[in-house]
Amino acid sequence: MVRNLSAAEQQLVEIVKALSLNSQILIMDEPTSALTLNEVKGLFKIIKHLKSSGTSIIFISHRIEETFEIADRVTVLRDGHYIGTNNISTVTVDELIKMMIGRTLSELFPKKFAERGEPILKVEAFSKERQFHDITFKLHKGEILGFYGLIGAGRSELAREIFGLESPDSGKIFVNGEQVHIRHPRMTMKHGVAYLPEERQHQGLILQMNITNNITLPILDQFIKMGLVDTGKETGVAKKYADMLDVRASGLWKKVMQLSGGNQQKVVLAKWLATNPQILILDEPTRGIDVGAKASVHKFMSELASQGIGIIMISSELPEILGMSDRIIVMCEGRITGEFTREEASQGKILSAAVGISSNKKNQME
Repeated sequence: MVRNLSAAEQQLVEIVKALSLNSQILIMDEPTSALTLNEVKGLFKIIKHLKSSGTSIIFISHRIEETFEIADRVTVLRDGHYIGTNNISTVTVDELIKMMIGRTLSELFPKKFAERGEPILKVEAFSKERQFHDITFKLHKGEILGFYGLIGAGRSELAREIFGLESPDSGKIFVNGEQVHIRHPRMTMKHGVAYLPEERQHQGLILQMNITNNITLPILDQFIKMGLVDTGKETGVAKKYADMLDVRASGLWKKVMQLSGGNQQKVVLAKWLATNPQILILDEPTRGIDVGAKASVHKFMSELASQGIGIIMISSELPEILGMSDRIIVMCEGRITGEFTREEASQGKILSAAVGISSNKKNQME
């Protein structure tokens, strides 16, 4: 059943279904958002074949590097308005980003350098059959720790175990130096841990509920008196965090399903920030949102780190990993295969570790 497939597998089924129609015009909306690098390469081969056969393709993507690889012309929309169209051969990355967000490339990753504090989280010898094995790492106060790996590497599964959504076969968790025993997310939250899931619409939001109800859901007990919800106090808290994240909507009563992807992601962030976490786990925090919203999320992440919050950022986008991380851990097939400081990290080193090639092996190959 399709519902039992992973997000990447579901995406592939959608692509195959669209290709099976043998259409003259094919519109592809974020077709690579959940695909591995090899799957993206395979899709691009199919697109080039369709193009040579006379099929016209509208390819919608927030990944700028894909636009330069696959497109002949590029059209930019911003805030619902047409900005311009260019031949891909006559526009640069920086020019394109400036069209998209009104700012330059350097402003896409507004990284603030916060002073790294004491270890706030330690994961020791975490293992789960068929998911990951012997995972050990530390997260420091004020640190953004990036986790990179191809789909199936075990990053998201590890995040779910740390948050208590599932239980590992073995391993220990320490928060502020003390071992904690977590069997449920509610217990994790009491230790100041918050988790933004990979699939915001299915795992992070209740789409039929409004902005206020989504933001206050994890802390609803704070507004209950005599069995009734103090809606005035609840709305005040929701407004505080919605304003903090710059959630753009006509009102807090608006259903989350009516918001853009970027604003939905901001609501999820607002929801977890309302719990006052000291550790924030972000799984694909900017997947499927436009470049302007990405810059806003990145800026807010830096501000949180500067306040001493420890952040684990799981991302499949190398520019995001390199641009926002203080330290980077790479996983491959459920194991840690590389760890790099911000200064040591490079695209080549990270990709080599992501496919299981050690530094020594890479040097021998070269």
